[in-house]
Parts: sequence; structure tokens; C-alpha cells
Amino acid sequence: MPVIAPMPAPRTNRIPSQREGAEGTMAEDTMAAGTTVDHLTETYRAHYRSLLGLAALLLDDTASCEDVVQEAFIRVHSARNRVRDPEKTLAYLRQTVVNLSRSALRRRILGLKLLSKPMPDMASAEEGAYDQLERDALIKAMRKLQRRQREVLVLRYFGDMTEAQVAETLGISLGSVKAYGSRGIAALRVAMEATA
Repeated sequence: MPVIAPMPAPRTNRIPSQREGAEGTMAEDTMAAGTTVDHLTETYRAHYRSLLGLAALLLDDTASCEDVVQEAFIRVHSARNRVRDPEKTLAYLRQTVVNLSRSALRRRILGLKLLSKPMPDMASAEEGAYDQLERDALIKAMRKLQRRQREVLVLRYFGDMTEAQVAETLGISLGSVKAYGSRGIAALRVAMEATA
């Protein structure tokens, strides 16, 4: 899959003032370690497929997933001076993918409300298979969950993230992740038993 590799940002040679001296330069070098274009690009390339999978699970629309992931890279690239810790680059990318997925879903819902007539259901060739029916039931059940429950479950179980990583990505507490997760699983269990 194609990966956007941005043009390196032009370097500016700033001369430190006498008050800053060597200390100001050292502080800049430390802060810049997590904000370099090379580090961001390397992180993006290494985790591209997992970011794409995350977008696919949140959007359930493979056509726009790649656009969301690439847009996330562009946004983090343009705001890379905010990423002070190199270890948080991936977290910034994930959070941006989640936010852009939310925006895409909002636009899609608004578009569906504005349609004068409903879109016809398109039957796929695999629809008769048992595993496809089970997957469809799971997707329907996931759509009925609260937004936060769905996001926690997708990140935790499909994104294979720890509870702490989910909390950091969504910007909520660890206790909230556990609560949303357990309520979401309980709701899914009830919905899946009803379809069985």
C-alpha cells in the first residue's frame, strides 16, 4: 500500500541569544528529538497497517480508511512540534485516526439523513455463509453500542491495545475504560444471544 512520505521541513539555523547559551540549545535538541520528520515518518510506516485496521474497525468502510490514516499523518506532521516525547508519536497518530473516524461517521450520518430515499441493500456473494451472518450480527450489535463503548472495545480487542493504551488514546481514565468495556461486552453478549 502506498505510504505518504512528506518532504523534509526546511531547517532554520537559529542563533541562540547570549542568555540562552548552551543550555537553550540543549533544551531545543531534547525537545526536537520527538518532533523530527524522520521519526514521525518511521513510526507511520512501521504502524501503517495497524492504523489502517483501526480505521477500518471504527468506520466499517474500507474505501475511506486509507484517506483517514493518511490525513492523520498529515495532521500530526503539521502539528509535530506538540509531540515532545518520541514515545507518544504513535499515540498521537492513533488519537488522530480515532478523531477523524468520528468526523467521517458524523458526515456519513448527516448524509444519510439528507437522502430522500434509502440506499438499496447490496447483497454480497458470501452473505449465505454462516460466518458472514455471524459477522453481520456482530457489526449490527456493535453499532447499537454507545460510542465510547464501541471505541473501547474496538481499540482493546481488535486493536490489541492494553487498557492503559486505550485510556491514553481516548483521553479517559483507566476506570472509565474498564467500565465502558465491561458494559459493552455485556450488551454485545445480550444482543448476540438474541440473534442465536
